[in-house]
Amino acid sequence: MDSKGIKVLVADDEPDILEIVRYKLEAEGYEVATASNGEEALQKARSVKPDLIILDVMMPFRTGMDVCRMLRSDTAFHDTLILMLTALNDELSQVRGLEYGADDYINKPVSPRVLISRVHALLRRKARNIDEAPIQLESLRIDPTQFSVHHEGQAIALAKKEFELLYLLASRPRRVFLRNEILSHVWGPDVIVGDRTIDVHIRKIRQKLGIDCIRTVKGVGYKFEM
Repeated sequence: MDSKGIKVLVADDEPDILEIVRYKLEAEGYEVATASNGEEALQKARSVKPDLIILDVMMPFRTGMDVCRMLRSDTAFHDTLILMLTALNDELSQVRGLEYGADDYINKPVSPRVLISRVHALLRRKARNIDEAPIQLESLRIDPTQFSVHHEGQAIALAKKEFELLYLLASRPRRVFLRNEILSHVWGPDVIVGDRTIDVHIRKIRQKLGIDCIRTVKGVGYKFEM
């Protein structure tokens, strides 16, 4: 894919990792900015406005989790891709990162080849999503071009993965999406997350929408039905 003009911010407190990742990304043609702690990552993100941010989970001053959560609460970063680097292999930490709005995560030690492959895959998915059309179902409007959801004219704020999950289900009303289909479409085939991740996101979407439109098909998956 054409990486010209695509800006990437890499934040990690380990200088060796920071240098290797920066070198590999620049060799692929990306414009790269770096940060060595969480506070600097926030400042650089706001000044550089990167297309993709690679965040180490364990950093001084602010953790990668904190940075991810704070950026996702800012509408300017709703569609910014966030890839987490983590030495924490427990499922709870991974689920929490995805709940905070991370698009993907890679366990340390980092393989540069795998990292570049994930970066390419995330950017390809984002490019495909730009071409998706708004959905209007009765009083509910979902617009991927503006990353917005409105119900009866009122804006509803959804996290990035919540939005992508809602859009997927609403794109084919009454069609049952299997759990593995949802994981593949929303998180990508290379991201390993458990069923609990889907259930948590569905629960949050239901709470925020305040309407009964996502049905559980027990033991199978979910479907959208107004």
